[in-house]
This record gives sequence, structure tokens and C-alpha cells, in this order.
Amino acid sequence: MKKTALCLALLGLLALGGQAFAVICTVDDVPAATLLVPYFEVDLNNANGINTLFSVNNASASAVLAHVVVYSDLSVPVLDFNIYLTGYDVQTVSLRDILVNGRIPRTAPPAQDTGEAEPNPAPTPGAISNQGEFSEDANFPGCAGLLPAPDLPANFIDHLRRSLTGQSTPILSNLCARRNLGDNIARGYITIDTINNCTLRLPTDPAYFTTDITDENVLWGDVFHVNPGENFAQGETLVHIESDPLNPETSVAGEYTFYGKYVAWTAIDNREPLATNFAVRYINGGDFTGGTDLFVWRDSKVSQGPFTCPAIIGRPSWFPLGQEGIVIFDEQENPDVPTTFPVSPQPPTTGISPFPAEAQRTAVGGADFPVPFDFGWLYLDLNFTQANNPNPPEDPIAAQAWVQAVMDAQGRFSVGFDAIKLDSACNANHVLIGD
Repeated sequence: MKKTALCLALLGLLALGGQAFAVICTVDDVPAATLLVPYFEVDLNNANGINTLFSVNNASASAVLAHVVVYSDLSVPVLDFNIYLTGYDVQTVSLRDILVNGRIPRTAPPAQDTGEAEPNPAPTPGAISNQGEFSEDANFPGCAGLLPAPDLPANFIDHLRRSLTGQSTPILSNLCARRNLGDNIARGYITIDTINNCTLRLPTDPAYFTTDITDENVLWGDVFHVNPGENFAQGETLVHIESDPLNPETSVAGEYTFYGKYVAWTAIDNREPLATNFAVRYINGGDFTGGTDLFVWRDSKVSQGPFTCPAIIGRPSWFPLGQEGIVIFDEQENPDVPTTFPVSPQPPTTGISPFPAEAQRTAVGGADFPVPFDFGWLYLDLNFTQANNPNPPEDPIAAQAWVQAVMDAQGRFSVGFDAIKLDSACNANHVLIGD
């Protein structure tokens, strides 16, 4: 009787939750077809240094396949793999485990899970992806030989470490994938999509959107940035990006969609875009002796491949990204408006460019983002026009982005939170404060 009541309660909660799904252009924390890790860091020199962990969760009873793509901070894809999730499953991924030990999460559907007997009403010893009491297993095509994923070979681990720290790598024909900032910290961002087969295609391949990707709004997850050596950790939900093949905002050619730059703005990805305008507090002093850093993901609107490595700092032709406007307020509403330009690449001027890459960590009050006040808030309009490259026909100046703030102090405590979203790239705001 108790088991029946529990099942009915669970089904009731899922039914209620389903009413909130697919509210396009809101970018809310509900199960989605795509997840975004907007920024990651892994200190490759120090086992007690910064690491990033994230989870991928299945909100449905039915099994699902998720495709993970790891990009550099300049949007060059360098690794992809598949994760099999049975119903209500969760998989945690440590980027240090991948970049140091070459360990891809070991998951597999029933046909490739040799340790699991089917039907399987209870966990089977030796199984990789056990089916739970309320969950369903399923087989997917193309998984033989890909799942469970083997450990990466040493030469590929070296490729990942080099490509995510701004060094040339033979696997990319001795080209670069990101900026070289002179340290050994891997940086970039990650996307996770629902798919219908085990694939090694990337979003840069048009067939990925016609053959592989699905519209199942069932994924949810979180991310943690952990630094044991400094006693800090911050966590936040992943960015949940819903899909809708029927909504005009995500299905009509010319509309701004999340993967628009990869599909020539045809909207065949059906993913809602993110916001373009943000508000976020910052504190540099008082209890927060470590100040405020911003994790910022931006859409360059360019499908970027590997590029020639300059001697000091690698960069593609669109770098650095501009922005439509920034206003810095103190806590008495006094504004400071630094010079900015809404074009990319930025002209050689004295204006600031605090978020030049697709993914970065920027210190508020640091060399890249000087501020005149120790305490206040930021208005960030991150729209820009991409010079000499295609822009979304609906609104050529619109540029989706995501902003998170992290604050830490005294080696004892830290917090992390999303900035407030003031619009959506479905209908980007171009009216600047004070105009």
C-alpha cells in the first residue's frame, strides 16, 4: 500500500512539473533538452587546486542518451562523449578525472551492459547502469563500441590538456584552440544535449541537428567549482535550455536560437536562446576579502575551428568581443559609464573589453574590468554586431550570454549565484540605461 501511494505521489509531482515545461524564452530551471556549463576551470598543476564537477540528471522514467561536448574558451570543440541515463538517473562528471586520468563516465544501455541481466527488477552486481524500481531501460542504436566508454589514451589526454591551456596540439594539426594565459589551468565551457543514438558528431556538423539531436526536455543538472587548497566551493544549477519544434521563436528560420550559429540561423535546433542584458551585484571588501569574480559565457556567433597560434596569445579573427553598454552603479545609485563598442572584433581604443572570449572568469575591479566603487552593481548589455560574419537575421545586434557571480573571503566561505536576466535574445533589449 505504501509503495502504491509513493508511486502515485511521484507521478502526481511529475504531472504538475510537466505544466512548467517548454515555456520558451524564459530560460528557467526546469528540465530541458540542452544543458550548458557556462565556464569551467581545472588546475592541471595542483591536485588541490580548482576543479569543476557537474551532474547530468534524467527527470523522466524512460531512459535517455545525453551527448556531452567540451569546448575551449574560444568555442573550439575538443572532446565529445555520450552518457546513458536510465529513468531518474544521475551521472556526476569530474573534469579533473577526465583531463588528468582520462576517465570518461562509464555508462551503457542494456545491450552494451554485459553485467546486467534483463529483465532486471533489482540492482544487479557488476552492472554499469542499473535500472531502478521506478525507471525504464532502453537500447539506442550506434552504441556498440562507444559505450561503455574506455579510458582515454595518453596522447589524447595530452591533446586535451594542451588544447585547453592554449598550446598547439598534433590532433588539431599543430593549431590552437584557446588563449594562452601563461598558466596551466584548463578553461572552457560544455554543452549537453538529448540525442537518439550514440554519436560522435559535433554541433559543427550539420548532420548533428538533422540526425542526432532531439527535443526531449528531460535533462537537469548542477555545477560545482571546488578549490580544496583555498577552502572554497561554489555551486549553481546548470543553464537549462528548452526545445520546442512548434513555437515560432524556436522553429522559424531567421529567429535567434541557442545553436543558431551552427545551423545558419535556420532554427532547426529548436533551442531557446539565452538572455542578453544582466544585472549583478559586486562586493570588493568588507567580509568578502576575495572580491567578486564573474563567470561569463557569450555567443561569438561564429562556428570556430582551430587557428594559428601567435607567439604570446592565440585568438581568432572575431576576438575580442564587444558589448553594447556597461553601467557601474555604487550603492547610492551614482553611475559610471565606461567606454564600450557594440562590435566584434573591438577597435583599438581605450575602451574596456572585460569579456572578450566565449567563456571567461573576470575579476570585478581587476585589470580587465576596473570599477570606481568598492560596492555596487553592474548593468551589462552584452549585445554586439559580428563584423564580417553572419548575424541572426531577426536582430543582427542581439548576442546571447550568461553571467554568474562568485564571491569569497578569508579562506573560509564563498557564494555563487546567477545574475538577474533582464531580457531574452528572443526579443533583445537595446535601450541603454541613461539614454
